[in-house]
Amino acid sequence: MFDNAPKKAVRGDYDRRWLSDDFFDLIIWYRPDDTIYGFQLCYDKSYWERALTWMSDRGFSHAEVDSGEQVYLPNQTPILVPDASFPGDRVLHEFMRRGSALPLEIRQLVTDKISEFVQRKV
Repeated sequence: MFDNAPKKAVRGDYDRRWLSDDFFDLIIWYRPDDTIYGFQLCYDKSYWERALTWMSDRGFSHAEVDSGEQVYLPNQTPILVPDASFPGDRVLHEFMRRGSALPLEIRQLVTDKISEFVQRKV
C-alpha cells in the first residue's frame, strides 16, 4: 500500500507528490491550477527497476532505471535508459492491488494510462 505523502512545492518546477511502497514509486506533477500534468510510475524497485512516464504535453516514455551501483563511487545518480519491455498486466495488477487507497482521480488516471500504453505497444 502506498504511503500518503502530501503535495510539495518545488521551486522552478511543477509541484509534486511522491508516493511509494516496496514495489512502486509514483511521482505526480501538478499544474498551478492543481490539475495533474503528468506522472512517473517506477516499478519492481528491488529487482529490475523501470519507469513508465506520462506527461500531458509529451506522451509516454518507458525506461530502465540505471542506478550506477555496480561499482561503488560516491554521489552516483540514477539515470533512465531506454527499455522496450513492459510487463503491463503485472504492473496494472500490482497497481490496482496496492493503490486501492489512492484518490480515485489518481488511480483512474494511472490505470487508464497503463492500459493505453499497453495498447500502443501491441
